[in-house]
Amino acid sequence: MGKPMNRRTAAAWHRLALGVGVALLVLASGCATVANPDPRDPFEGYNRSMTRFNTAVDDAVLKPVATAYQQALPQPVRTGVGNFFGNLGDAWSFVNNVLQAKPEAALHSFWRVVVNTTMGMGGVLDPATEMRMRRSREDFGQTLGRWGVPSGPYLVLPLLGPSSVRDTAALPVDWYGQPLGQVNDVSVRNSLRAIDFVDRRARLLQAGEILDAAALDSYMFMRDAYLQRRQNEVHDGNPPPDGERYDLDEDEPAAKP
Repeated sequence: MGKPMNRRTAAAWHRLALGVGVALLVLASGCATVANPDPRDPFEGYNRSMTRFNTAVDDAVLKPVATAYQQALPQPVRTGVGNFFGNLGDAWSFVNNVLQAKPEAALHSFWRVVVNTTMGMGGVLDPATEMRMRRSREDFGQTLGRWGVPSGPYLVLPLLGPSSVRDTAALPVDWYGQPLGQVNDVSVRNSLRAIDFVDRRARLLQAGEILDAAALDSYMFMRDAYLQRRQNEVHDGNPPPDGERYDLDEDEPAAKP
């Protein structure tokens, strides 16, 4: 027989089950159709329900875990954790920079990985930044966008949050292509992914508090911020003047001479 769960573990599982249960009820409460949806967000009814689900799970589980992580580990240790996973991200960014035919950015990503892996103790330190090697974060969704694949409608994913149809389709390639996807030991790979997830969430704690205090409609704020950020990332900070459109079936008014 295995060892019985201690009180702390049992309480954690109880909180997780309660949080997921409440969140599922919130999600089931309705994916009502929005009367006049934003052309970029035709699934707004579903997306708002999924956002409430994610918020409930975050409040019940993810935020407390991230807060405990932040309180338990000193800042230098958390910085080292972020540097380590950032170095792994630079390796995948190198691949995507090559696929996007960006030789200069690819060269920076390549040498960032080499320098930080060798001189930075496996990526825990970040001497490449001190050497002014520019970090260019790239993923497969950006690569698709670079070669003309449209973003498609806005989409909120369970637990992962804001996305789009294009970026969602690219996720399996990102998950497998990143260095963590090449780790054969499932328990080690999942543990590393969990640490990365918690570290990312901990770095967003203060931003979440600012968002809650400032935004009248946090859903619209997050949607607009995500779509604008992805446009900037795909076009390297120079998006088309009018951005991507989803209402092109409507006739444009004739320009006045």
